[in-house]
Amino acid sequence: MNKLIVSLLLTVGISGMAHAAGDAAAGQAKAAVCGACHGPDGNSMAPNFPKLAGQGERYLTKQLHDIKSGKRTVLEMTGLLTNLSDQDLADIAAYFASQKGSVGAADPKIVARGEALFRGGNLAKGLPACTGCHSPNGAGNAAAGFPHLGGQHAQYIAKQLTDFRKEEGGRNNDGDTMTMQTIAKRLSDEDIAAVSSYIQGLH
Repeated sequence: MNKLIVSLLLTVGISGMAHAAGDAAAGQAKAAVCGACHGPDGNSMAPNFPKLAGQGERYLTKQLHDIKSGKRTVLEMTGLLTNLSDQDLADIAAYFASQKGSVGAADPKIVARGEALFRGGNLAKGLPACTGCHSPNGAGNAAAGFPHLGGQHAQYIAKQLTDFRKEEGGRNNDGDTMTMQTIAKRLSDEDIAAVSSYIQGLH
């Protein structure tokens, strides 16, 4: 009986982890409409729209599902994902993940403060280093679903950190641990500006 229960649990667990495998080639055509804001290859030119190129596939897939379900609110994307299937979303994520991301430049006036926060955190404020989840070069952890940050627009990063900091009406698709919400609440506006700028030039 115990073996049967274990077998069933394993089967359910494996099934629960199984997601549609993304096809980057198929995703290129499906992502055509995304190019208007995010660039044809995912390197958005507008600082308020995130660069998707080189982003982790697992992270992208989760964000697409959260936006489609309404768990994450992105007004500019309202209705754009409604008619897309799980396979479509997986293909789009695979396409952008396969592209090479571009890198910007950090503001030299605040880069030192940003680097200190990113690499060392702030013990007095209870802030961990960003490198723990997002790696020293900002590449993130694709397998864990932690996003690639290096080269991302500073304006976009700053908005996300500010939204994570809000009590109401902000960004809350942060998982059960609410790590980013906790961290963002301990960041000042000056901290956010500095670390966002540093990330923009990180590669």
